[in-house]
Amino acid sequence: PPGDLARVPAFIATCEATLAALAAETADGGPGLILGGPWAEGGRLFDAAFLLDGGRVLARRARHLPPPDGVFDSGPAPGPVVFRDLRLGLMLGGDWRDPAVPETLAESGAEILLAVDADPFTEGEPERRIDLAVARVVETGLPFAFTSQVGGQGERVFDGGGFVLNADRSLALRQPMFAEAITPTDWALGEDGWACAPQPLPPAMPAPEQLWRALVLALADHVRRGGFSGVLLELAGDVDSALLAACAVDALGAARVRGLLLPSPGTGPERLEDAAACATLLGIKVENLPTAPALAGFQAMLGEAGQVSEGRIRATALLARAEASGALPLAGGNRGSLALGHGEAWDGGYALLRDLWQTEVLGLARWRNAMQPVMPARLLERPSSPPDGLPPWQDLDLILRELTAEAPDAARLLARGFEPATVTQVWRLLDRAGYKRRQAPPGVTLGRHAFGRERRYPLFHGFTDLVP
Repeated sequence: PPGDLARVPAFIATCEATLAALAAETADGGPGLILGGPWAEGGRLFDAAFLLDGGRVLARRARHLPPPDGVFDSGPAPGPVVFRDLRLGLMLGGDWRDPAVPETLAESGAEILLAVDADPFTEGEPERRIDLAVARVVETGLPFAFTSQVGGQGERVFDGGGFVLNADRSLALRQPMFAEAITPTDWALGEDGWACAPQPLPPAMPAPEQLWRALVLALADHVRRGGFSGVLLELAGDVDSALLAACAVDALGAARVRGLLLPSPGTGPERLEDAAACATLLGIKVENLPTAPALAGFQAMLGEAGQVSEGRIRATALLARAEASGALPLAGGNRGSLALGHGEAWDGGYALLRDLWQTEVLGLARWRNAMQPVMPARLLERPSSPPDGLPPWQDLDLILRELTAEAPDAARLLARGFEPATVTQVWRLLDRAGYKRRQAPPGVTLGRHAFGRERRYPLFHGFTDLVP
């Protein structure tokens, strides 16, 4: 998504010049091309699709229902574009989701519906897309081809996963998810219109693998786009850091992943052993930097008037080492710790796990370890400790899920047997951590209800005291 970059006149001019150069390459009689981009005309700015053929821009179609970000204007209801005697019902972005747009195209003579989208990955969305496309086929009686962006971009990750549905609602083609693919298709015109020759379908990808592939792709592209030498993370002997390390190795290879051991006076030997074992299993290099000297130095500087936490020192060491090496620092923590603003692990970096609850982190780690052991078994069996005074994570996640929902209702938690005092305590912590969440680093979003920078609650309010 270009965001406000699309408002920059030099960007629009560069896009137009590049579009013209690319169109010129279609003059050799080879394939035509369809791609998306910004289009400025008459003082208005559109999200548009362009059809290139015969050495020129053959057609432009503005997105009729632009995203609600206020950047693009709404285009007119689209009509078909003619490509070599074929009338294509070209739809951009989410236009295909609105029944009125495909219906208008069908009524004005489209023979094949073609959706060009950039639909971010969310859990279950690949199957929902096909279900929704089936509805468009039923409503119009036309075959439907869907193609989408693939790759990581900022806080979003796109899974691709193109497909073709024939007019009889049969799935003729499905492209792989989370991978670039060029798939030739064969079409024939029969008595009932155009039909695509069926191709073997890939096996269904289980939900944990989809989630894992999304994280791996997002991290790989974030490092590539940012020009980082690799990634650096703290190996803390817990599930979160082990999962981060495994994901980084799958995304970049072990040679571009480095770990830091940052033991403090209170670090137990079991955690250090598990952290070292994880590094060995993954084949990554580790640097040992004890934090005791820094703690002593800060305490001598501050005296009795102040105190610095071990977590703050560890975060500072990680950021300093990453900056010196040109690596991307990976921030620890997950959706639960983000909700509570817990710890200093959110200082800087890239928060790959920021949209996963603690119980989901553990489940994904166990799934990945079952594929190939990359974490010591003892680490996966040791329960993660929530902040002091709070219930175990399996209960805490349930409370946080409800209180961070779009329309939270504490009564539902009380009906499930949670104590009012516990619900009130968590709700207060959630409210007080608002300013910390607004300082949180970027990370992968998985289409869930946002409560970080986007949570539109006052930073401080008294409503959390009203649990009956």
